[in-house]
Order: sequence, then structure tokens, then C-alpha cells
Amino acid sequence: MEKIAPAFIKAKKEFGPALKDRTNPAFKSKYADLGACLDAVDDALLNNGIAVMQETFLDERGVTVETVFIHESGETIRGGKLHVPASKQDPQGYGSALSYARRYSLMAACGIAPEDDDGNAASQPKPQQSKPASKQPQEAPVDIAMLKSQLDAANTLEGLKTAFGAAWKASHGNAEIKTHYDALKLKMEQA
Repeated sequence: MEKIAPAFIKAKKEFGPALKDRTNPAFKSKYADLGACLDAVDDALLNNGIAVMQETFLDERGVTVETVFIHESGETIRGGKLHVPASKQDPQGYGSALSYARRYSLMAACGIAPEDDDGNAASQPKPQQSKPASKQPQEAPVDIAMLKSQLDAANTLEGLKTAFGAAWKASHGNAEIKTHYDALKLKMEQA
């Protein structure tokens, strides 16, 4: 764990939100699909020499998945096995269980949670803990215009989502970034 632990901690600082950008028609609720979960962490992991792999295990009643992080040094971190029962004993039931297990295994192993993509998160200020003034670090000002230009540079919807995750984190949840992202997303979806 000599090399992978510090690399994983460095990567974790770069993780973005797993955006709830898909709708479940049965429950009319939004969720973060596997692609959104990977988008939130994959670049940060790879930038720090870590690949993510998900092992599956034989299971007669559902699926069992374990997320494994492999560092370029050969060191690994295992996230622990997660079992999800299949709702039906057919390929569709197993496929749904596998997708669910992979998403939740990855989010648990990375310590991330899904985040709403409908503006609710952006409209709520994040609660901050009070610190004595003498110990509170001064944050560098955030260049919102630069973050917006990074969003503008995205040429695909997936690229836009990835750029938004980074911009959202860098801006500390600035509502102006969310509004700009929503406008660009709508424009891309209509194109």
C-alpha cells in the first residue's frame, strides 16, 4: 500500500459528482447510471496511475461484484464484495442486478454519492462549519469565466458532464456554473 494509498488519496481529491442524469420510468425518479459513476472518478484515478476493475463472482441467485483499484506499481486496493439478488432469473434480471451492483460497488469503494442534476443541488448553499478566524484558510478566488469556457469547449454530452463535474467541484457549487451547464446541455440535446 506504499504507492497506491497516496495515489488514491490524490485521486479522491479530484473526484466529481456522479450526476443523476437518467430517469427510471417505473418510479419516475432520477439516478446516476454506471457511465455517470465512472465519469465521476475514472479520469482522476487514471491521472494518478490507478485503473479500476470490477470482478464478478459465480452466484446462483443474483450477482456479486467487487471493485478493485490497481496501481501502476502493481499494488491493489479491494473494495469488498457486494451481492445483489436478481429480480428475475433471466438475462434481463441478471443484467439489471449486474448494472446496479457495479454502480453501487464503485460508489462505495470511491466514497462518492449520486448528486441531483436538476438544479436543486446548485440552488442550496452548502453548510459550512464555523472555524475560528485565525485558523480559517483563505481560499483563492474562483475564475468562473474560465470554468465556463471549459464547459463551452466540450463537444459531446458525456464530455460536457465530465467538464461540469470538475467545474462544479472547482467552483464550490457555484450556481452560475450549474445554470451555464444546464443551458449547454439543453442546446446539445436539441441539436
